[in-house]
Amino acid sequence: QVQLVESGGGMVQAGGSLRLSCAASGRTFNTYTKGWFRQAPGKEREFVAAINWSGANTYYADSVKGRFTISRDNAKNTVYLQMNSLKPEDTAVYYCAARPGGVATMEIEYDYWGQGTQVTVSS
Repeated sequence: QVQLVESGGGMVQAGGSLRLSCAASGRTFNTYTKGWFRQAPGKEREFVAAINWSGANTYYADSVKGRFTISRDNAKNTVYLQMNSLKPEDTAVYYCAARPGGVATMEIEYDYWGQGTQVTVSS
């Protein structure tokens, strides 16, 4: 069974950093685009960042650009989201996702999803 598992979430003070990981199991996702989404209570799920199969093409939501960095290690079948200068408005459940095509920003364009990991940023 194909599976994506997020880890690295937690609670951090505003201005701090966290690094999220998403590991693939059951098959290789080396040729798949990987994305990160987040959802706060009462809010719609929103796009955060995406990276193509080679890592050469990345895209970020304006709200996180300059603070977050997406990367991948295909040898480990893992994608990362380095989050710096965290703000209280970054508080959400963060999900990783995968799709066989190129970089995309909409939930419906992704085929595989992880279970999510909670990120809480206090003021």
